[in-house]
Amino acid sequence: MGFLDNSGDIILDAVLTDTGRMRLAKGDGSFKIVKFALADDEINYELYNTNHASGSAYYDLEVLQTPILEAFTDNAASMKSKLISIPRTNLLYLPILKLNEVFNSAVTRHAGTKKFLIAVDDDTEDEFSVDTDGNAINGVLYGERPKQGDNFIRIDQGLDTGYELSPSRNLDSDLVETQFLVEIDNRLGQIVSKGGERAIPSFIDDDQIATYYFSLGTDGQYVMENTSKSTNTGEQTIAGPRGTMLNFKVLASIDLNTSDYLFDKLGAANTLAGKTSTSTSIKQINATVRVTGATTGYRLDIPVRFIKKQ
Repeated sequence: MGFLDNSGDIILDAVLTDTGRMRLAKGDGSFKIVKFALADDEINYELYNTNHASGSAYYDLEVLQTPILEAFTDNAASMKSKLISIPRTNLLYLPILKLNEVFNSAVTRHAGTKKFLIAVDDDTEDEFSVDTDGNAINGVLYGERPKQGDNFIRIDQGLDTGYELSPSRNLDSDLVETQFLVEIDNRLGQIVSKGGERAIPSFIDDDQIATYYFSLGTDGQYVMENTSKSTNTGEQTIAGPRGTMLNFKVLASIDLNTSDYLFDKLGAANTLAGKTSTSTSIKQINATVRVTGATTGYRLDIPVRFIKKQ
């Protein structure tokens, strides 16, 4: 990966991702480019200088001359900050996705690690369901028996205005996120509903990143309208008009459940407070679950850690 000099005129090149080349290689005429996206990963908008000595025509000079990333084929690394087109000019706020950790104790991250911990087998689930005093440990998801665990991940969507706009106002339809893309390393885990029902990925790319597609109306176990008008900050994380919410759990892969191979290759050893000890030995792998709004393009990376008791 490199940069293209943008101090003068440059020619931008475009390449297909690995997945795109795979589809093109089919050679059956089905490959067609029907959509494209733009991003501003390289841009630092703080370089916009309203005090430039040469006047207003030069305010954005540094921004316009920012070096541009050359095209590369790894879809997992490219275009992290996608741009969206909204023709309306009367918007003071744009919709966001936000992790809800205040609704109740079942949706909070693990206090010590600030991650959601995925217990990959039943021994690990039993060890880290409660602490040495018998108190429930928040942020630990049952990765082998998700139906039995109460903890889950919740994402809220809406206008987070600090209550400048009341939650009692309905969110305009074009600002409501109705479709979500959820990405996870398929070697490590799969997405399941709060009830433990396994979702089917829409596709798995060459890097073993599985993408799940959830829609309002058709995937009611995952996506639902947030009808709450409450201003109680102990329940809602969006301080303004609300749209939808996404709920899910993570099922550990069979490889993590039955073997230490990926833990030894990708992870590390550590200790964690559990039921029998304040320093139980574990193996762990850090990862992220990426949630992207298909309508607004807003993206949220959720830190997770797969753990296995030793």
